[in-house]
Amino acid sequence: MTISLNHTIVPAHDKQASAQFFADIFGLKVEPAGHFAAVRVNDTLTLDFDDRNSFESHHYAFHVSDEEFDTIFARVKQAGLEYTSDPMHQHKGEINHRQGGRGFYFYDPNGHNLELLTRD
Repeated sequence: MTISLNHTIVPAHDKQASAQFFADIFGLKVEPAGHFAAVRVNDTLTLDFDDRNSFESHHYAFHVSDEEFDTIFARVKQAGLEYTSDPMHQHKGEINHRQGGRGFYFYDPNGHNLELLTRD
C-alpha cells in the first residue's frame, strides 16, 4: 500500500497573504479552494491556508532538487529573510551540508519554521 499526504491545514493570521508568501518563495501559485487559500506543492500535496486568531507554530520540511534549492534560496535572500543552518535558528546566515546535501531553515510571517533540504 502506498500512503501519501494529500493536504494539510496551515493556520495563518492572514490566509491569503500567507499563501501568497509561500507561493512566491517556492515559485508556486495560490489556487482558490473554497474556504481556504491553497497552494499545490506537487501532484499529491496541497497546503490549505486558513485564518486563525491563535495557533502554535509548526515545522514544514521540503525535499527539493539541487536546482530548486538554488532558486528558492535565491528568493529567500532576495526577500531579505533571515535563514539559519539549524532548526533552533542559532547559526544565522549559514546553510547546513547534512548527508552531503544542503539545507536551511527560515520563518514564514506566521512563525512557522520552514526547512529546505536536498538530502533525506
